[in-house]
Amino acid sequence: MGAALLGNLLVLACAPSAYASSHREAPFITQNPKVDATDFYMFRSYEAGRGAFTTLVADYVPLQDAYGGPNYFAMDPQALYEIHIDNNGDGKEDITFQFRFTNTIKDGQFTVGGKKVSIPLVINGGAIDTVNPAGLNVRETYSVTVVRGDRRSGTRSSVTNVTGGGATFDKPVDNIGNKAIPNYAAYAAQHVYAINIPGCATPARMFVGQRKDPFVVNLGETFDLVNIKAPATEFAANAESAAKDDLAKKNVTAIEMEVPTSCLTAGTDPVIGGWTTASLRQGRLLNPVPGTTTGASKEGGAWVQVSRLGMPLVNELVIGLKDKDRFNASKPSGDAQFADYVTNPTAPALVEVLYGSAGAKAPTNFPRNDLVATFLTGIKGVNQPVTVAASEMLRLNTSIAATAVGSQNRLGVIGGDNAGFPNGRRPGDDVVDVVLRVAMGKLCTLNIGCAPADAPAGNLHFTDGAYLDETAFTAGFPYLKNPVAGSPQQ
Repeated sequence: MGAALLGNLLVLACAPSAYASSHREAPFITQNPKVDATDFYMFRSYEAGRGAFTTLVADYVPLQDAYGGPNYFAMDPQALYEIHIDNNGDGKEDITFQFRFTNTIKDGQFTVGGKKVSIPLVINGGAIDTVNPAGLNVRETYSVTVVRGDRRSGTRSSVTNVTGGGATFDKPVDNIGNKAIPNYAAYAAQHVYAINIPGCATPARMFVGQRKDPFVVNLGETFDLVNIKAPATEFAANAESAAKDDLAKKNVTAIEMEVPTSCLTAGTDPVIGGWTTASLRQGRLLNPVPGTTTGASKEGGAWVQVSRLGMPLVNELVIGLKDKDRFNASKPSGDAQFADYVTNPTAPALVEVLYGSAGAKAPTNFPRNDLVATFLTGIKGVNQPVTVAASEMLRLNTSIAATAVGSQNRLGVIGGDNAGFPNGRRPGDDVVDVVLRVAMGKLCTLNIGCAPADAPAGNLHFTDGAYLDETAFTAGFPYLKNPVAGSPQQ
């Protein structure tokens, strides 16, 4: 293969859609960044002493610049954000956690020339060091409902605060800068709540707020016809960390829950499936004369799902451009309509067109049962439910103990660590490298759904060159690092 460029095939292969796990991945969602799900994680908690819990993380609002004032990145009060759990393998939600947000303008005012005048900023100069401080001009709160059964018609109950029993929770303001919020870590930590989930005997934990974007990828040079200055090739030294991370200074908003595993599973099957969605009201009327109480628009009608994310990279790497909006609006139970994208994938074929002469031959087994196992059913003996309907979601075998910090393998299952991706997904799992290698036949070399002879390039170490492992995250809840500050200097 000589010096053939193999390192950035994944990004090139899915070039029709923006790439960063799930940032701006479909035409319609680019118009609605507040409901754009970027990443979904589900893993056995590996914080010391928390082995009986499972952590769920749904990240939203992509590509946040830390300096993005004056309004920053509040969640959409007109939207419904959801995390779904399927605990019997039928492709339908059995438990749903629904999040609704409310933004209250306190209307802080300064006296200027004898007149009280409303200030234009989300802070008024007072200290930001506690929950709902006086110095905060906009209070963002949220409520959480757990629904058992169908997400719209099931039994509904409110999640409450262990302290005081209230059902309203505060979200910290974004990391405006070190002058406004001198100790953001301490401020944000006050928004980690112990919560009671009806039907669960043990309290859970919850946090919603801005975090450093946990994903890594070299975006700019890749989309410039793979114009990478230090290309990651399979044969280059430190190939897996040879490219830059264009998300290094970007933030996202994370919805995080750490739930007793026993509250998520059903019966004797330890495997659960999970995914996140966001929905908007079916109708919207724009107000030509927005007022203090009337707002700029009026929403109504049924909820319409506009964002969906379970397994990473599906809408980017697998689903055809014409069906990306349809996929975002669909449910796992209807995934038969997208089956050809998995059984006969285009990305490996494109890789062969571009680099076949260098040895990057696409697998020859059709249908691609190895990809069906990865994306639709779970891998038998690892994370496949006892009974399963083929449907795309992240699947986690909760009976597999978490791998302790310091021992995790960033390649998860194909790296010999069955506690990692695609058995759930941890923050430090390098899903880009894993998905590319699996797409090019890595599971065939392990006799999972196919044979080694079916994958001529199955043992190649494909990589995007943007390195990720557990060292990029904290060792405990909420796991994702504090967000990049808008102004690093006081």
